[in-house]
Amino acid sequence: MTEFDVIVLGAGSTGENVADRVVQGGLSAAIVESELVGGECSYWACMPSKALLRSGQALDAARAVGGAKQAVSGELDVQAVLDRRNGFTSNWKDDGQVQWLDGVGVTLVRGQGRLTGPKSVEVRAADGTVTTLTARHAVVLAVGSEPFLPPIDGLLASAPWTARDATSAKQLPARLAVLGGGVVGVEMATAYASFGAQVTVLEADAQLLAKYEPFVSAAVRDGLTRRGVSVRTSAKVVGVRRPAPDGPVTLTTDGGQEVTADEFLVAVGRRARTTGIGVETVGLTAGAYVAVDDTLQATAVPGGWLYAAGDVNGRALLTHMGKYQARACGDAITARARGEHVDGAPWSRFAATADHAAVPQVVFSDPEVAAVGLTERAARDAGLSVRTAEYEIGNVAGAAVYADGYQGHAKIVVDTDRDVLVGVTMVGPVTGEMLHAATVAVVGEVPLARLWHAVPSYPTISEVWLRLLETYGR
Repeated sequence: MTEFDVIVLGAGSTGENVADRVVQGGLSAAIVESELVGGECSYWACMPSKALLRSGQALDAARAVGGAKQAVSGELDVQAVLDRRNGFTSNWKDDGQVQWLDGVGVTLVRGQGRLTGPKSVEVRAADGTVTTLTARHAVVLAVGSEPFLPPIDGLLASAPWTARDATSAKQLPARLAVLGGGVVGVEMATAYASFGAQVTVLEADAQLLAKYEPFVSAAVRDGLTRRGVSVRTSAKVVGVRRPAPDGPVTLTTDGGQEVTADEFLVAVGRRARTTGIGVETVGLTAGAYVAVDDTLQATAVPGGWLYAAGDVNGRALLTHMGKYQARACGDAITARARGEHVDGAPWSRFAATADHAAVPQVVFSDPEVAAVGLTERAARDAGLSVRTAEYEIGNVAGAAVYADGYQGHAKIVVDTDRDVLVGVTMVGPVTGEMLHAATVAVVGEVPLARLWHAVPSYPTISEVWLRLLETYGR
């Protein structure tokens, strides 16, 4: 069979969810994948990285509670951590994911897929066999993103690590240099420091995690420093050299500083994986993100048959947002295939509206960072009239019970014209587990007058919500 209602390029979490959604809607779907079914998140990103971080977090949590810390002796069993990580990646085998696709009725086509024209996809298998697939209704690009490697002298010749190498490493370096102080950089710096590595972070910007509220950078920098990580901001790397293939590598900054390590991780951002998949045959630019509307339909391609969901459209490079887009995309494709109208209210299931101003994200650093919506600066730049309130989470009874000397900070950003939250940022242990309450408040545009009646349980860390409202005032 070479003709399907929908063809999806990329069997990561976004592609899987698109295919599943359209099949649930009564359409047929084929999904094309040249690597492991399950994609980046399952094997090289979310799952292995968080598995690498979790053991250190658990040890830290025990050491932060009197009575428990006296029972803790020794350091992490690093090999046990790696073994646990391997379990979460299924040892980089996708048998279970393939079985799931089969169970939901999605056809898997192994090979490298590329567009050859409207609704036409060519798939080249590993043995060189070429198959042409045709879509009746839609082709969906869900090919994700890839690490950006900056044009630094000597970088490519020095065998840099990308996030894939850091999360799948079998042997851990004694010294690791991390180029970039964004989410991947600080998370991997945290993990490798917990393993006992000597870690240096080099960030060209004046602060880490620059897109967050300013207090985030200070807290995360302090946390890394406590772990023994050397953090160097305003340090732009201009040269890399590794004289011997298996020898140490030296990074040179624009200030003339040198850092020598056994391995170096490049974590300065990502770019769309749209090179080599034939986007130019339908008028798009290879290597560029694919512009889409809120139903994930490609806006620059006539005919309404091409969609792009997940990282490839550049809207929100996060697994959970890719899955969110996948559901909207799949529902829109199904409705249009049935001749139904999909342009409805802002909360229509066919529209990925959360991408604009209600994106939640957790950075699993030490301390943890949880944020949703707009920062104060972003809100003001958007022309909103705002007031803010901040509170030290450690002053909440539940935080004091959770950990001795709990350190954390929370901030809300309020649109005063509508009296609703447009942004929430929290830093501190387990704040990620409180983020969804903030997300519901932001997405639901819950008036502050109503939030006063959402009473937090005592004694929990969530009591910070009450303290923030009290600080803000009626």
